[in-house]
Amino acid sequence: MTRSPGAASAASGARSHRLRIVGGQWKRTPIAVPDVAGLRPTPDRVRETLFNWLGQTLDGRRCLDLFAGTGALGFEAASRGAAQVVLVERDRRAAAAIGSTIERLRAPGVRLVAGDAFDVLHRLAHAGERFDVVFVDPPFEQALHARALEALPAVLAPDAVVYVESGDAFSAPAGWRIEREGRAGQVRYHLLSRQADAPRGIDA
Repeated sequence: MTRSPGAASAASGARSHRLRIVGGQWKRTPIAVPDVAGLRPTPDRVRETLFNWLGQTLDGRRCLDLFAGTGALGFEAASRGAAQVVLVERDRRAAAAIGSTIERLRAPGVRLVAGDAFDVLHRLAHAGERFDVVFVDPPFEQALHARALEALPAVLAPDAVVYVESGDAFSAPAGWRIEREGRAGQVRYHLLSRQADAPRGIDA
């Protein structure tokens, strides 16, 4: 749920409506899109495709939404039965909107962590937290995808998958394999897994 300052028109469109959860127990429930410059919600049809890839239910899975924005990817996961969802967001207004949605949904398995994604990854790794599904949708122009994928192995459970959204052509770094991929307009999206013989990687 990236903030992309260069995409002013997309941001303006995002602020003109409320996003809706597309599946699960909270299907059609609106999510507030705060007035944050460059906030670019993941399109509904992309989220629908992603959760078709993951399976319509995520019962028992632990999920991490690393650059949460509106929190739509994390809330979709929780709506579909995820046991735990951690939403990471550093913008104060976006984090406040996420917090309000958590309260409104009465979602005890959803936790907001306000702060820098990489600082939070470091803390999660040292706390021994592990995740089955991770959503990586950072601001496109900041080229954070590679850095995130380098740090993520420290918090991945066995057989974990990672969703990556990008604006440009994307190639899987060493140690990763693209399982599924698609494109919707300017958005490219991918589902990745770790290769069996890949090293664990560096700590975040």
